[in-house]
Amino acid sequence: MQRPYIIYHMTTTMDGKITGAFLEQEAMRPITDFYYQCHRRFGANGFLCGRVTMQESFTGPDAPDLSAFSGCTFPREDFVACADAAFYAVALDPKGRLNWSDSRIHDEDPGYDNSHIVEILCESVSDAYLGFLQDRGVSYLFAGENEIDLPLAMEKLTRLFHMQALLLEGGGLTGRSFARADLIDEVSFIMAPTTGEADAMGLFGPDDADVPDAPTFAHREVLAAPGGAIWARQWK
Repeated sequence: MQRPYIIYHMTTTMDGKITGAFLEQEAMRPITDFYYQCHRRFGANGFLCGRVTMQESFTGPDAPDLSAFSGCTFPREDFVACADAAFYAVALDPKGRLNWSDSRIHDEDPGYDNSHIVEILCESVSDAYLGFLQDRGVSYLFAGENEIDLPLAMEKLTRLFHMQALLLEGGGLTGRSFARADLIDEVSFIMAPTTGEADAMGLFGPDDADVPDAPTFAHREVLAAPGGAIWARQWK
């Protein structure tokens, strides 16, 4: 199966937390800046996040207004609005909930700004939401009837969008799903010199989640990073 080379790239605490108050601390600024530098340095074709992470980072929680598309019907066919973008923002959004303002990400960081959006949907998504995405110029592809088929989605990203390398950037449940499907080729964890709250999300979901076995990697590298952090990389 053709698919992108997938790098799980995250900022974490020493105990593997990826959410929580630590991200807002002043001491995290050089660490966060380094994370974004690494994001650009990888030279990937795009980044992927789950719905919750995309809402928190880019769209906000408001539901899209679908009233203009009520009564529309659309075939369950992939919609490619832009096949030659310099960079892509890929969203796992099985039920169609993300409220995009247009077809591209707008962000102060140049590693994300102007990324063309690709939604990964289930076939059970509403026709009205498909109309909304087409009106915004957002690309979308189908991968599964009621649950996302990750291998199929990754194959389509390569075939339809020529994607060779993809950054997986959250959240923890998405990371767990990719690990379960054995779709992680490299991990890039920038570990801040702090610990997280007990109820914060971990790299592979909540602490009581059925965490998949860690992938086996042949190569390892640990480097010093700004702010007292450690950059740990492992790849096959």
